[in-house]
Amino acid sequence: MPKREIYLLSPRDLSAETIAVAFAKTSRAPESFREIAAELSDEKSAQFHEKWVVGYGHASVAEHAILHLAFENVSRVAVETIESSRLASYTEKSTRYQKWGQDDFTVPPELREAGHPLRDEFIQTVKFLFSTYAGSLDPVKNLILSRSPRRPNETDEAYDRRIRSQYVDSCRFLLPAAANANLGMTANARVIEMVIRKMLSHPLMEVRQIGETVKQVAKAETPTLVKYADAVPYVVETIGELGMKNEEFPITNYQSRSSDWCSLIDYDKDGEKKILAAALYRFNQMPFANALAYVKSLKKKERDALAETLLKRLTRYDTPLREMEYSTYTFDLVMDQGAYAEFKRHRMMTQTPQRLTTRLGYTTPLLVTESGFGSQYEAAMESAAGMYEKLYQFDPNVAQYIVPNGFNRRVLAQFNLREAFAFCQLRSASNAHFSIRRVAQRVYEEMARVHPLLTKYMKLGDETWQGVEENHFSKA
Repeated sequence: MPKREIYLLSPRDLSAETIAVAFAKTSRAPESFREIAAELSDEKSAQFHEKWVVGYGHASVAEHAILHLAFENVSRVAVETIESSRLASYTEKSTRYQKWGQDDFTVPPELREAGHPLRDEFIQTVKFLFSTYAGSLDPVKNLILSRSPRRPNETDEAYDRRIRSQYVDSCRFLLPAAANANLGMTANARVIEMVIRKMLSHPLMEVRQIGETVKQVAKAETPTLVKYADAVPYVVETIGELGMKNEEFPITNYQSRSSDWCSLIDYDKDGEKKILAAALYRFNQMPFANALAYVKSLKKKERDALAETLLKRLTRYDTPLREMEYSTYTFDLVMDQGAYAEFKRHRMMTQTPQRLTTRLGYTTPLLVTESGFGSQYEAAMESAAGMYEKLYQFDPNVAQYIVPNGFNRRVLAQFNLREAFAFCQLRSASNAHFSIRRVAQRVYEEMARVHPLLTKYMKLGDETWQGVEENHFSKA
């Protein structure tokens, strides 16, 4: 009986393309991975990929080549495209724990042309937002200091860390989407190729420029696997034509009431029963139709008992069984851009965000008002809104750069109950930003209203979305 072996093919010893070939060849070669890898060279690996990945379309081979990309000083507008892939991992410079300097922003390449009439005004408006942001830090910090005295034996470092997020959390609403970010991305070459295609097909010049750079950087590590990544005419032309239809639907005709910011617009009315039936299906030999019919025939107490069996042992650190994915929910949400920055990290959802805008109004953190900084905050936000309208006439996509975190944004989101457990529990936690806590609590409430049997097993605190609004917002 052969001895079991588990070992690494280390990227310190082998190139990413060679590792990908070594794994790919095991489907037809009886040798061990070590033996396969020993026979390979970079040239042979490239020939393999040209034949099988490029020539025959076996793109899954590229998933074995892993790249780690570092992005520095890219705008938060560009970050959204970089971070849009479900199958990559990202870590981003946090607006909650770091502060921004006066020049930490990107001027859109579309405005850099000599003599562009909006360039100087754009820069002045961004600098006004940054100076207002800088000016808000001390007043809000001093208010926090007066309310959060140092604990016994608490070090300076620990005390600063504890209060920092509290005042930076409120001041960050002023930071525009032009603010720079650094992020690290880890992904396989197949994902990198798709991201490059997406960026090269983007309407913004900055994103296209980043796509070209990513392609050149990735080619140094995986020269064969990404060299054919180019702009996709289907994406470019479709986005362009749909974008032109925007003028047929003036946004002023579609302003929603403030109470409509979280709408559960669709859900599977039999979703809970389907989840219970799927759980029975997994451990029995019956067709699904029979399992579903059986669950529907149960009395309420019997379904309660079955749900308890499925979820009673679940802690907030556990991942529910995959059968929880058989019920889906669709929400039309309006949230501030700061909240969306957290929301977009849940990439297992299907999300359709609208472009950044100032036309849906902005939120005002309570601490900013209580610190006496409310009028300065409002002046900065109104300045951004005025600049947005000027930029919008030039290019609605470029106008996004001036939009601060505090302005509202609309997003359509669809997800299953399993993902809802992850989102609602993580983003309602006490250490989550109050903007996203408000969203998580409201989403939970809407789901609990229609599917109380299974949602009651979510581990959320006693806070409500109404309580978040009362305690953290002057205007939401």
